[in-house]
Order: sequence, then C-alpha cells, then structure tokens
Amino acid sequence: MTTDSPKPSAPLLFEPLAMERVWGGRHFETLLGKKIPPGAVIGELWEVVDRPEAQSIVREGSLKGSSLHELWANRREEIFGARHAANPSPRFPLLVKLLDARDRLSVQVHPPAHRAEELEGEPKTECWYFLDADPDAFIYAGLKKGVTRAGFEEALAGGTVEEKLHRAPVLAGESIFIPSGRLHAIGAGLVIVEIQQNSDTTYRVFDWNRTGLDGKPRDLHVDQSMHSIDFGDFEPAVTPASDPVVADCPLFHVSKIDLPSPSDLAVEGDFSIITGLTGEVDCAGVRIGPGAFALIPASMTKAVLTPLGSGTSVLVTRLPEPVA
Repeated sequence: MTTDSPKPSAPLLFEPLAMERVWGGRHFETLLGKKIPPGAVIGELWEVVDRPEAQSIVREGSLKGSSLHELWANRREEIFGARHAANPSPRFPLLVKLLDARDRLSVQVHPPAHRAEELEGEPKTECWYFLDADPDAFIYAGLKKGVTRAGFEEALAGGTVEEKLHRAPVLAGESIFIPSGRLHAIGAGLVIVEIQQNSDTTYRVFDWNRTGLDGKPRDLHVDQSMHSIDFGDFEPAVTPASDPVVADCPLFHVSKIDLPSPSDLAVEGDFSIITGLTGEVDCAGVRIGPGAFALIPASMTKAVLTPLGSGTSVLVTRLPEPVA
C-alpha cells in the first residue's frame, strides 16, 4: 500500500474472515446471503479485525488490498480522524464480528483489565445486538441473585452450573452489554452482531460436556475463570429494541439509527462503522444491507445514508474520543 493513493470518497468494505466453530451453522449464507466455505460449520465472521493472526483487507476501491493494520498505522488521521491521532493502541482497538449460534456456546468469561496480565490474557468487553432470533431464544448473562462463589464452585463440581446462571429471553432488535468479568453464554438460535475490544481471550468454565470438532472434549480454563468472574454481577437487564443506545462505555459507543429518510452521518475528524440491520441503504454508491459492514472514513466530509425502502435501520459504531 502506498500512502499517496487518493483519499477514499466512499465507505470501505472489508473481506470477512470465516471461522469454523462446533456451535455454528449456515445462517450467514441462508439468512444474509453471504459467501462462506461450502460444507463447513461456520460460527463467526470476523468483519473488522486487526490482529497478528487475522487481518481485514479492503476488497475494492482505491485502497483495495490494504490491511486494516496498515490503515491504522500509516493513514490514521485520514481514515480514522484527527481525534484518534494520539490513541496509544498499536492496533485498531475494536474487533467486529457476526456470530451464528445454532447450538449454545460454552459458559465463559473474559478477564477484567486489572487481572488480564497476570492471567496471561487480554481484557475483553463486548456488546451483543441480536440480529435474528429463533422463537424462545435466550442467553445466560451474570448470576442469579444470591449465588455465591462457594455455591458456584459447588455447582461446577456437581455439573449443575446452569442452575446458577441468570437466563434471559431475547428477541431480534434487543441487545446486551457484556463487560469483562461477566459470566455469560449465548443460547442456540441466534445471529448476533458482536462489537468488542480487540481481544481474543476467552476462558471456558463449563461446556455442557461437549466435544469439539476433533471429537475430543474442549479445553476448559477453570482456574483463570474463577479469577475473572465478577461474583457480584447479578441478573443484568437486556436492552429493549426501542432503546437507540446499544452500548456506551469508554471503549466504544454503539447506537441504532432508524432511517425513514436520508441522513448524513459524517462527523468532522472521525470515522464510523456502519452495520446494516433491516432494509438497505446506499452511501456514495455502496449498498449496505442486513449483516453488511462498511467503514465510513474521516476523509468523507459527507456520508449520506439513503434508505432504499421502508423500515431501514443500521448500527453506528464509533470510538470515544480519548480523554485528555
């Protein structure tokens, strides 16, 4: 990539990276029309990622072939905006995914920032937006009121962990915030937009006695999990579909916007990641439909999203401005 290539005047589209998972399926193909490897059980599409082991690559336009890391390292002010020029992160700070949970995921936790280094992991706070949900779909998040550490350890030893978890029904359009330290598990029958810190550290504490794709029991991380779980985190609420704020924390801001008419989402000196939810929009000739992702660069002084029908909505993800 050369740094003297023209400034982009349209949203950037990246090539998604398909991840095979024992709990995945084919809904990215059948529901969202995405191309995924044939015959594989795909649980995740990494849509926007800058990690040593995984890179988003621009798939068309003047920056075609550029990696997200190259853009963050070499063209940060132009693509991401002046307000992020002093961000100390050597890599783009977010990881944006789609999840297809045809089976339930393990009971897991991500290490909080104050424990991550000693546990040799990375902190990971995330949010889930439920793009599609089967009837009676649910998640586990946090503990039931009154559950103690000792009670949880007893349930873990006896294989009755599910009895200690807070179970919440969920519908398409709802969302939930999952801070580091919150015990959680995604139930079956959900397609989820996940926006998270740039981390890939997950500690499984219980996996329903399931085997992996290789036929062997999957690794558990009980000791790391017990050092990470917030045992004061009881029965967190699911955010209703009517709430325009999906997540607002020091790591990311995610909002849901209905588009009954064209709307200019350009912000001076800043970028945004657009995720199509319902309907389809056009932005500078780029169409964004359900489950599609586009990065609006700071170089676009106008970024008008024009709905191509009724009932159109998108997610808008931004990085908070660094605190001085």
